[in-house]
Amino acid sequence: MAFLASPRPEAKAAKARLERHYGCVPIEEAETIIALGGDGLMLDALHTSLKTGARVYGMNFGSVGFLMNEFQADGLLERLASADPVRIHPLRVTGEDIHCNPFEALAINEVSLLRETRQTAKIKIMIDGRDRMGELQADGVLVATPAGSTAYNLSAHGPILPLNSKVLALTPISAFRPRRWRGALLPCTARVGFEIVEPRHRPVSAVADNREFREVARVDIEEASDVTMTLLYDEGRDLAERILTEQFES
Repeated sequence: MAFLASPRPEAKAAKARLERHYGCVPIEEAETIIALGGDGLMLDALHTSLKTGARVYGMNFGSVGFLMNEFQADGLLERLASADPVRIHPLRVTGEDIHCNPFEALAINEVSLLRETRQTAKIKIMIDGRDRMGELQADGVLVATPAGSTAYNLSAHGPILPLNSKVLALTPISAFRPRRWRGALLPCTARVGFEIVEPRHRPVSAVADNREFREVARVDIEEASDVTMTLLYDEGRDLAERILTEQFES
């Protein structure tokens, strides 16, 4: 095991305690990463696991901790042995900025396109190479995975997606035109394309989890079905159950 902690003093203290009790290895050698923090740290741990193939088990020291298990110092080995694995695929985003510089990244929660100035973004939307919306005028638009559907997507009034739904959420952010468009549900095999209208006059950035690309001209997004990450959840408290429960809470 390797332990990863957020900057919070209580998380750092728990990391030191657990390392003394259970031992640890360097994170690049770990079969399991124990993430001590909130959902932001879980995303960091998952991005680390992309390089190593390690499973990730989170314990909450954050404000929400939707992706985390409850913290308990005792019985960690037993909890890991009985934990339910949840396998997810990230989004792969590729694109080009207005200077013809290419970019590529993986996103576990969502890929967001956001206006960079006070002016409304104008974005053309294509699905599987077919034009679906000639011009969305909005603060932005995002594509969310089921695992990320309760994060920024939900705040933007997008739908909560069951983990095994095999769909993606396409959600506008403060849409101005078409005023009543609320987004779309897409199969996980869909390829979503965005072209920025007037990209120099109305600059837009693309954000893949915690990576930002400025002044983008076009962006393509699809599920990275060749990349799999494994999260571990305490028995009977897996992520699918949490997503279902979230839909009945006020």
